[in-house]
Amino acid sequence: MSAEGGPSRPPAPAGTRGRIVMLVDNGVDGDSRVQKTARSAAAAGWDVVLIGRSPDNRRQTRSLGEAEVWLIPVPGPLRQPRHEYRRAPLRSPLAYPSGPLAAYRKQRVKAWRTDLYMRDVAIRLAAGRGGRRPGPRVLIRRARLIPLRLIAKLLGRWVMARARRTDALRRRRTRLDARLDRLTTRLWRSVLGVRCWRRLDPHLWDWELAYGKVIDELAPDLIHANDFRMLGVGARAALRARVRGRPVKLVWDAHEFLPGIKPWSDNPRWHPAQCAYEREYAPYADAVITVSETLADLLVKEHGLPVRPAVVLNTPETARRSDREPPGLRALCGVGPDDPLVVYSGAAIAQRGLDVMIKALPRLDGVHAALIVARPAAPYVRELLALAAELGVGDRVHALPYVPHDQVVPFLSAADAGVIPIHHWPNHEIALITKFFEYSH
Repeated sequence: MSAEGGPSRPPAPAGTRGRIVMLVDNGVDGDSRVQKTARSAAAAGWDVVLIGRSPDNRRQTRSLGEAEVWLIPVPGPLRQPRHEYRRAPLRSPLAYPSGPLAAYRKQRVKAWRTDLYMRDVAIRLAAGRGGRRPGPRVLIRRARLIPLRLIAKLLGRWVMARARRTDALRRRRTRLDARLDRLTTRLWRSVLGVRCWRRLDPHLWDWELAYGKVIDELAPDLIHANDFRMLGVGARAALRARVRGRPVKLVWDAHEFLPGIKPWSDNPRWHPAQCAYEREYAPYADAVITVSETLADLLVKEHGLPVRPAVVLNTPETARRSDREPPGLRALCGVGPDDPLVVYSGAAIAQRGLDVMIKALPRLDGVHAALIVARPAAPYVRELLALAAELGVGDRVHALPYVPHDQVVPFLSAADAGVIPIHHWPNHEIALITKFFEYSH
C-alpha cells in the first residue's frame, strides 16, 4: 500500500488501451451501474481501477471481473459546519461552547451531588451502629454538608439551564433558518457564485483530499467520474495531469438531476452547495453520459453543454450468466411457493416510501413483503420492522441483504410483484428507476 491510500501501480500494462480510473462516492457494493461500467471497460481492453469509499475506514482492494476495486478511507473533519466550533456570545450568551463541555458539566455536578448524599448516608449509618442515638458531633458533621449540598443543588440548576440553552442553540444552528443564517447564505452565494460551496459545504474537500493523490499516482489516461461529488474530484485530477503534460480526458456519468433531488441533509445550505459545485465543474467534462433522454436535455439546459449527453440505461445484464446460483428468495423469507410475496429492491431511505408498503400490509391478508436493502440492520430498516410489529404484520416483513448485481433478476423472479413506492420528487420523475428494469426482466 502507498501512503496516499492505495497500492502502488506502474503505468498501464502494454497491450491495453490505457488506464481508466473510475470514481464513486460509495462502497461499490450495491451500485450496479458502476460495477457494470467497470466490468465492461475492463472487458473492452482497458486497465480499470475503480476507487470507492471504504465502509470501515480501512484500505481494501479486490477484483471485479477484470477490473480492480480500491476502497479508500474518507475522513470527514470538514463535515461539521465551522460555526458549530464557535461560541455564540451574542446569539446565546449562556450556552456552553460546542463540544462535550455541556455533557461534562452536567455529569460532574450529578457526581458531586451523589458524593455529598453518600457522605451524609455514611455519617448516619456510622452514628446509628449499636442502636445509639446520634450525638452533637454527628449533627455537626451532617450540618457541615448542608451548605455544600445547597450549593451543589443551585449549581446543578445553573448548569442545566446553560445546557438547555446549548441544546437550543445547536438545534437553531442545525436548521440554519434564523434571519442571520439566511442572510449569510445569500451573501456567500451572491459574492462567490459557483465557488460558494467552499463556504456552504467544505466537506466536499474531504473527498478531494482522500482520492486526489491516489488518482495522481495511478496516472490515468481517462477519468470516469460518477455523479456530482466525483465530478469535481475528477476535474481537478484531470487539470493537474494536463498541467504536467498528460492529456487526460474526463467523462462525467450524471446519475441524478441534482436541482430536483430531495436533499440528503437537513442543513439548508447543503443543496445549494452541491448545485454550485456541479455547475463549477461541469464545463471541464470532455464527455457526459446519463440515465435518460429527459435528464440529458435538462443537463444541456442547466449547464450549457455543447454536446448532448449520451444515454446509457441502467438495465440488467442478460447476456452474461452468473457463475453463482442466486439464493432462494422464498426460502430466505420462510414462505412457501403459494404464499403471495411482493418485493422492494433498492436504497432504504425515507423518500423511497417503504413505509407505504408496511402500512398496506394489514389490508392485504397473507401477503409477505421482502425488502432487499444494502444494510438490513440500518436504523431506518429497524424503524420499518418496528412499525410492522406495531401493526401486527411483523411476521410478514423480511429484510434481506443485497445480492451481486448479476444475480438480482433471478433472485427477484421468485416474487409475485415488485413494488416502487417512491415519493414524487422531480429527480424521480425524469427516468425509469433501475428496479423497474430489474422487475420487468
